[in-house]
Amino acid sequence: MDLPAREPLTRRLLRDDVLERLRDAVVDGTLAPGTQLRDQELAGWLGVSRTPVREALLRLEQAGLVHTTPGRSTTVSTLEDRAVVEAQSVVAAMHALAVREACPRLGERDLAEMRAAADDFAAALSAGDVEAALAADDRLHGVPVRASGNRAVAAVLEQYTPVVRRLERLRFGSLAGRGSVALHDQLVAHCAAGRAADAEAVELRTWQALGHLIHLETPTPGEDPA
Repeated sequence: MDLPAREPLTRRLLRDDVLERLRDAVVDGTLAPGTQLRDQELAGWLGVSRTPVREALLRLEQAGLVHTTPGRSTTVSTLEDRAVVEAQSVVAAMHALAVREACPRLGERDLAEMRAAADDFAAALSAGDVEAALAADDRLHGVPVRASGNRAVAAVLEQYTPVVRRLERLRFGSLAGRGSVALHDQLVAHCAAGRAADAEAVELRTWQALGHLIHLETPTPGEDPA
C-alpha cells in the first residue's frame, strides 16, 4: 500500500484513535475501495502494534466499511457492497425517524441553526468545496437528531453514517448534489410549519437519493446524474 505520512498517535485512548484514523482514511479515500489492508503495514503507518489495528478492522467490518474473506484478506468495501446498501437504508430511516420525533420540539434557535446550515451548504456547493458541504450537511441534519432526544437513533447513525459518507462525497462533488439544496429548503420549511409528516418524507427522500450512487459510481455518458 502507498500510504501518506501521518503524525504519531497518542497513547491515550489508543484503540479509539486507531479506529478513527482508519475509518477516516477509508471515508476520505486515502484507502480506496478495493484496497487490500495488511495489519502489519497499517500498524507501521500509524506507529502502533498490530493488536489495536486488528480490533479496529473488526469494528470497521461490523460497520460495513471493510470486507474480510476468512483465511484470505481484508479489503476496503466497494460502493456496490451489500453492507453499503444496507447502511444507506438504515441511515435514511433513522434520519426520517429523528425528524418525525423532533419536529414538534424544534424551537426558533433550532430552526435558525438549520437555515444557517442550509445556506452554508448551498454556498459550499457553489464554491465546489465538498468538505464544507459535508460539514454543513452534518450540522443541518444533526439538529433534528439532537432535538429528538432519541439516543438509539444517535448511536445507530454514529455507527453507519461513515459507511455512506463516501456516497455523500460523490453526490456533493457532482451536479446531482444541487438537488440537495432544494430538499434542504423544503425540510426547513416543513419543520418551521410543524408539518412533521411532510418533513419526514423530505428527509427520507434526501437520504434515499444517495442510493443512485451505490450502483453508479461513474455516470454513464449522456445520462443525467440527478
